[in-house]
Amino acid sequence: MKENKLTKLLPLIVAVIGVVGAILFVRVLLAGEEEIETNPLIQASVVDPIVSFSTVLLYIAVAVTVVLSLWSLVKNPAALKKTLLGLLVLGAFFAVAYILGDSNVVLGAGGEVIEGGEAGAATNKWASTGIWYSVILGAIGLAFFVWDMLKGLVKS
Repeated sequence: MKENKLTKLLPLIVAVIGVVGAILFVRVLLAGEEEIETNPLIQASVVDPIVSFSTVLLYIAVAVTVVLSLWSLVKNPAALKKTLLGLLVLGAFFAVAYILGDSNVVLGAGGEVIEGGEAGAATNKWASTGIWYSVILGAIGLAFFVWDMLKGLVKS
């Protein structure tokens, strides 16, 4: 069976990423915990590169995942139709959550109005929408869980 070029190239890419990560990790270990905590120059020269490298890897992983998922959907029209229908249903639930959301005043622990939490603020509306959306999806998930549990009890 013929191997394609990507199959041969992938282990090399993984090895390079592993070696770079190991080098950055060893640099952090060699710098010492106390030096990293107290010296901002050491932090910038040792910790920043490993954080940047990890961030770039995360962005690449997300981009590859999204692109391959979209490519798979484009190649399979039935799956694309199901996905669009699912997104439409989630959008409808979101619209209901937005309608249920309110723009009341948001108070802190001491009873004072939080900055940006004044009556009618957009932040309040979106926070409330997010809460209602979570409640709606949680209730639907719970209903399916209970339904499945009852089905299992009836069958056994």
